[in-house]
Amino acid sequence: MSKVLLLNGSPHIHGCTATALDEMIKTFEQENIDTELIQVGNKNIRGCIACNQCKTLGKCVFDDLVNEVAPKLNEADGLVIGSPVYYSSPNGTILSFMDRLFYSTGNMSKHMKVGAVVVSCRRGGNTASFDVLNKYFTISSMPIASSTYWNQVHGFTAEDVRKDLEGLQTMRNLARNMSFMIKAFADAKNKYGYPEVEHSVFTSFPDGK
Repeated sequence: MSKVLLLNGSPHIHGCTATALDEMIKTFEQENIDTELIQVGNKNIRGCIACNQCKTLGKCVFDDLVNEVAPKLNEADGLVIGSPVYYSSPNGTILSFMDRLFYSTGNMSKHMKVGAVVVSCRRGGNTASFDVLNKYFTISSMPIASSTYWNQVHGFTAEDVRKDLEGLQTMRNLARNMSFMIKAFADAKNKYGYPEVEHSVFTSFPDGK
């Protein structure tokens, strides 16, 4: 069975972001997609220090939740990143987590794993946060799932989010679209194989020219 990992970047286990992700989980179950929800936002996750030890160790030098999730990401067919909006940006904990997870798994192919971002906010900052988190997918050859509106819910409490009927509808449509993409890509892989990925060129302009 195909599987999707969902990351809750909020420190609140049953808050606004969790309410949005729960709506997706219920839909994934209807689509026969297995899920695992991982609580990130209430963990003590420090940022990447660019030590590059992961290139030697094969994992992050800080042995915490990042290293626990890495093998799960390798086995997953899709990844959902959920975050609240803090000062028009994602929660700092989920950003630190994602930086280290994606950098330390640089040798892990994420090609054609389906990605989706979900953000929750009271009023504003949602699209800016949405844009930041999608960057992890677009540098990793991960197709991005979309919905019938931007993947966001509004509210100050979980109860507020449960009243955001359009936001919850957006979550359900997002999960359905993501499920379809995962199934379609698996079918296409069996029929045609995945597209070739080149890695021979790395241009950094070290001479300043």
